[in-house]
Amino acid sequence: MLPILSRRDYLSRTGCGFGALALAGLASQEARAAPVANPLAAKPGHHAAKAKRVIFLFMQGGVSHVDSYDHKPILDKEDGKQMKFDDARVVANTGMRGSAQRVMKPLWKFAQRGQSGKWASDLFPEVNGVIDDLCFVHSMHTEGVAHGPATLFLHCGSTSLARPSFGSWVLYGLGSESANLPGFVSIAPSSGNGGARNYGNAFLPAIYQGTPVGRAGAPASEATIRNLAPGLPAGAAQEHFDLLRELNAEQLKTKPGDAELEAVAASYELAWRMQKNAPDVMDIAKETKETQKLYGIGTKETDTFGKQCLMARRLSEAGVRFVQVTYGDNTANPAWDQHSNLPKHGDHARAVDKPIAGLLADLKRRGLLGDTIVWWGGEFGRTPYAEKNGTGRDHNPGGFTVWLAGGGFKPGFSFGATDEFGSAAATDKVHLHDLHATLLHQLGLNHEKLAFKFAGRDFRLTDVHGRVVKDVIA
Repeated sequence: MLPILSRRDYLSRTGCGFGALALAGLASQEARAAPVANPLAAKPGHHAAKAKRVIFLFMQGGVSHVDSYDHKPILDKEDGKQMKFDDARVVANTGMRGSAQRVMKPLWKFAQRGQSGKWASDLFPEVNGVIDDLCFVHSMHTEGVAHGPATLFLHCGSTSLARPSFGSWVLYGLGSESANLPGFVSIAPSSGNGGARNYGNAFLPAIYQGTPVGRAGAPASEATIRNLAPGLPAGAAQEHFDLLRELNAEQLKTKPGDAELEAVAASYELAWRMQKNAPDVMDIAKETKETQKLYGIGTKETDTFGKQCLMARRLSEAGVRFVQVTYGDNTANPAWDQHSNLPKHGDHARAVDKPIAGLLADLKRRGLLGDTIVWWGGEFGRTPYAEKNGTGRDHNPGGFTVWLAGGGFKPGFSFGATDEFGSAAATDKVHLHDLHATLLHQLGLNHEKLAFKFAGRDFRLTDVHGRVVKDVIA
């Protein structure tokens, strides 16, 4: 017999939440028995939404804001001088403020770009070409000095405790626009610095966890959903699934209202539909040569991230509510984490610049950018001074930049500011929880009402604090 597994056994055997059905065998026919209720059905938000979906471009490791989008002329003037700063790592380790650091000028030239006259360096020349579509927040600050805590806070709103990820909260609050695809997909996630918790459901029902596609640092050809290929002939798989559905229905009758059992049964239903629909949606070869070229596909430097960004567009267009694309790796010092070799930023920028610009242009011409939020950023920024008087920059959670596009955010707009050196958020400070609250607001969700009762109390993504930053909303 094939009873529903416990949540623990289910997760251990399926990994991404859809493998059990694939192991039982998938087929292209529609299931005949009555399906269970769909917990992923689209739901109304708390208020009118300006956006339906999110594509989060996660620059793992922390891009240097003072070398990209936060123009600080004083860094050129004071380059090489020893000055005192409240370094986050020194403060965390010793409590000492005002440690001596050597000012380091940006390695890329700044100039005003676009009709908005936005100051930006030439680190991202292709994105500079669409800079008037971007809304910058320059006064970000967050929790956690190290990658692990800061990355968890970025995704889950907590530096250490098990909490649902942002995508899981969105899926829980709104459901999915597609009945045949997962509502939350993480493309090329890293196994480090939080790993699966960055797209996990924690105490939310298992149906709201993210589905990983590929892995960080791997070729785009490996970007597939695990265990989705059919394992039995179509007829046999259909009979197997019909039986499984009947058994699940009988077990659900004995435990009505059991959220975990309902979530597992619903996962089987979704997986059955996914095996027919997901391969087609994820097949970027169906796109025109012109579109593939727009993303940099076919060029060595940009091919992998270009394919991932195009896949994100296809998934979003097909109704996936939240798609994350990670540019990073599985090392202790991922991608943009340049402590001693800041020029390496140039290599990473060349890999992502054209794909990101292509994604924005493609969404815009297809009429999708208006109700799609594109969110770009890392877990923190970097210091305006050299680390240990060397040739790189250390982590800076006290001040950094993110940008947002589409989804009702003001285009060609900059909000907030760091101090004159770019060391700390100073004007119109925006905490990461504030950004979470604002993103949820644009999706039609009130961050104070989006809650789940667990262990005797209500939990929220913005559990500690948070406010909607209305100034960035069009």
